[in-house]
Formats: sequence, C-alpha cells, structure tokens
Amino acid sequence: MFRKELFRKVTIVGVGLIGASIGMAMRKKNLAKEIVGVARKDATLEAAKEQGAIHSGTKNIKDALKDAELIILAAPVNAIIEAIPVVNAHGKRGAIVTDVGSTKALIVDQAQKNLHPSFLFVGSHPIAGSEKSGPQAGSADLFVNTTCVMTPTEKTNRLAKEKVKHFWTQLGAHVKFMPPAEHDEVFACISHLPHVMAYSLAKSIPEQYLSYTTQSLRDTTRIAGSDPKMWNDICVSNTKNILKALDEYAKVLGSIRKAIVDADQQGLTDTFTQAKAIRERLEKS
Repeated sequence: MFRKELFRKVTIVGVGLIGASIGMAMRKKNLAKEIVGVARKDATLEAAKEQGAIHSGTKNIKDALKDAELIILAAPVNAIIEAIPVVNAHGKRGAIVTDVGSTKALIVDQAQKNLHPSFLFVGSHPIAGSEKSGPQAGSADLFVNTTCVMTPTEKTNRLAKEKVKHFWTQLGAHVKFMPPAEHDEVFACISHLPHVMAYSLAKSIPEQYLSYTTQSLRDTTRIAGSDPKMWNDICVSNTKNILKALDEYAKVLGSIRKAIVDADQQGLTDTFTQAKAIRERLEKS
C-alpha cells in the first residue's frame, strides 16, 4: 500500500529515549530520507547524532519544522502541548502530526483545538521504554513486539490514521485503537499508579537503611528512576483518573493495615493469595 520510504522529511521534537529510538528504528528500516531532531541542549543533539537517530539537529523548532511531512512530538506532555501552536504556525500544511505522550485526552483536545484542519493529527502512545532516559539509552529495536495505542477520534483523517498505523507497524509495534478518555482511565491504573507508588515507596525508606537494600526493594522501586519532569506532567494532565486509582489502592492498603492491626491472619492470607493470582495472570499476558 505504501512505498518503503514513507516520508521525505521527518521532524522529531524531543530526542530522548523514545524520540531517539524512533529515529534509529526509522533509519534502520529506511523509512525517511531525512530525519531532523529538536532538543533544548546541544549535548542531547550530539548524542542523538552519535546514536544514529537523526541526520541533523537543531534547537530551533521553527527551522526544523520546515517542509516536514511527518512531525513527531516526543517530549513530556506539557512540552507537547506547548509545541502544538508552534507546529500550527510553522509546520507544513498537510503534514501528519503524531505524539508519544503517556496521557492522551488533553493532548488530543489541544491538537484538535489549535491545529489548522489541514494538519493531520493522530494521537499515539508507544508502550515501550524504561526508567532510563536520554538518547544514549535509545535502541532501534525498542518497539519490536510492543504495543502502540493510537487514539483517533471522529475528526481524525482516515488515510492519516492508516499511515501512522503502518508507521508504527514498520517499527515493530502491534497497534491498538482506543478513545483518548478510555486510554487515560486504563493507563492511570496500569502505568501511572505504579510509578506514583514506586516514587512514594522510594521516598519513604529512611536514609540510614539504604545500605541494607534488598533486591525486593530494588525491584519495586526500579521505575522511580524515571524522569521526574515527565511524570510530573503525566500526573498533572491525568489528575482525575490517577486520583481515582490512588483512592482504590488506598482502600486495599487500608484493609491490609487493618488486618495487621487486628492480627487477622486469614484476611492477610486471602488478600495476598488474590494478589498472587493476579500477578501470575500478568506473567501470562
């Protein structure tokens, strides 16, 4: 349906772990003739070039947007929202615009409100990455056998949706479609809550005990090594759903606390058994 080289020029706004990995995967698959990266620091752009993620880089987003057929907003949520009016003012009319934000409702809403109808916006969320950050952590195979959730609406251009789907498929991902609001509700539970829990757990450990750290503590706090700015933006942009998930978690934690206070061994065993069964289902999924 599409020629192998999907785009002549692609601009990636944000060349951290995800943005750099997209560039590396595109170059590996020869999906673009030219890939330009945008970052706020020269060191980030140099690292992205050294990784083979981009052909060239600039700190001037206006210059980078010129003639780009595909614009990928691969920055923290707030930075994506800030970039949308700039894309509208300086991007090429008719360009496809997508993002990699971990929340979708606010981004999709802002894109539909602030982009001229000639821009073809399709929301995306590749479920890939790690607690590491920066282009140095990038990989051309990061998206292989992962899931990318796309969040088109009734306003989304059909051909643009299919081309973005093909793009993610070429990078190795399996694409699923989901309404933006549903996406945010689901990921508040399965992604945002675990990160908030990891941060809170790490912060609750007394400093003087850290020299005795166990593997279990390392395992459960691993994702607390993620970029704080990125997760600040996620919490602020998906507040209602994250608070709901936190409240549900607090109920379970409260019941465990009560069982401990009451020396309710059966209650503890039942809760832990139920949780263990859920964990085993996760391993099979």
